[in-house]
Amino acid sequence: MAKGPEAFRTISEAAAELNVPQHVLRFWETKFSFIRPMKRAGGRRFYRPQDVAVLRGVRRLLHDEGYTIKGVQRLHKEQGVKRLVAAGLDAAAPAPHAAASEFEPPPPASAAPPPMRPDRRERLLAALADLEAARASLDALLAR
Repeated sequence: MAKGPEAFRTISEAAAELNVPQHVLRFWETKFSFIRPMKRAGGRRFYRPQDVAVLRGVRRLLHDEGYTIKGVQRLHKEQGVKRLVAAGLDAAAPAPHAAASEFEPPPPASAAPPPMRPDRRERLLAALADLEAARASLDALLAR
């Protein structure tokens, strides 16, 4: 007999439902403070339905949307757990992104890049000049 939608899930049941290995769920617990399954004697984990909903959102963001662990952590910090649950609700629709950051996937190629701040542009040009000088030095060494 199948469990009801409100029943707790063991780690093997949650992993099967999310299509990830059990060790991935254990790893996520170390990276995401908001993933806290109930633990019984002997450390056996039981996931509540809301835990599985959060995990579904985390899985979608990491595996389908291309977020990094830091990106999901930032999204949780900025928008809360409801945003993570919402990400897992509809697997067919793309998850809306928060404000752009270095931890999120880049925008589609068709989107115009955001304007760059002048101070950042100067730093990038200085770094490029340093790299070009280093390359020239390496080329000279290799030519000997």
